[in-house]
Amino acid sequence: MNFEENDLIQKCIQGDRLAQKALYEKFSRKMYYICLRYTTFEEEAEDILQDGFVKVFKSIQSFEGKGSFEGWIRRIVVNTAIEYYRKKSNHASLSELEDSEFTGFEEHTIESFSEKEILKLIQELPVGYRTVFNLYAIEGYSHKEIGEMLQISDGTSKSQLARARAILQGKVNDLYKNSNNNLEDNATI
Repeated sequence: MNFEENDLIQKCIQGDRLAQKALYEKFSRKMYYICLRYTTFEEEAEDILQDGFVKVFKSIQSFEGKGSFEGWIRRIVVNTAIEYYRKKSNHASLSELEDSEFTGFEEHTIESFSEKEILKLIQELPVGYRTVFNLYAIEGYSHKEIGEMLQISDGTSKSQLARARAILQGKVNDLYKNSNNNLEDNATI
């Protein structure tokens, strides 16, 4: 942590509104994209972001300087997204999703798609699958940790992840086919 960041944190602890605004402006964009991964709608992501930063400012004095400050904020934002998921989620619908069937898929490289396209595909996942996928594949939590956070079993976390990956692979295949069809259509013009 650099001197400037430490000074900003100290001013936020003292309740300095300009420092809080500067801190928000420094980290809000990155944190907003994290929120988007957990929601379907931009308005929900904005709500989670705002709630997350309220928590950051309320608990900033507890940051001990161990690890990165951005990582500390990120954890608060992810936990806020999980709380939002718990409030909004109907766990009965999660068990109904267990019976979904998935078609086979082909392998394509994800590198051929933009970050915006990938984010859109993740946002289209059912809420339970999306949440587990984000926590495991992007945030790096174990299935045991995810189970504790979401109040589901480790096995449910594993199956939700497997299904999320299968759905994403199908969506990537569709996107790949559509982009190739568009290239072929443009080549014949």
